Amino acid sequence: MAYHCHACGYELVLDVKISRRDTCDNCGEDLHCCLNCHFYDRNADLCREDIRRKERYKDKANFCQSFQPGETDADRADEVADAKSKLDALFKL
Repeated sequence: MAYHCHACGYELVLDVKISRRDTCDNCGEDLHCCLNCHFYDRNADLCREDIRRKERYKDKANFCQSFQPGETDADRADEVADAKSKLDALFKL
């Protein structure tokens, strides 16, 4: 599965674990942040993992031990388009 930078959508090649200081090769934004994490729920603006420390800045590097690279909006674009076409077909008269 491909992962993308939360800021610019650049495709990330993940050969090793993302560390706190890693940044996007394209735009320089932090990669080890809530917005790039599998557990972050953008709709609720919170982490789905049971963590003790809440991160104030979701787009900045943090020390969260639960961090796992996750899908971003760019990764979900095909899923969203497919779901919309199924809904259109369902409600089409």
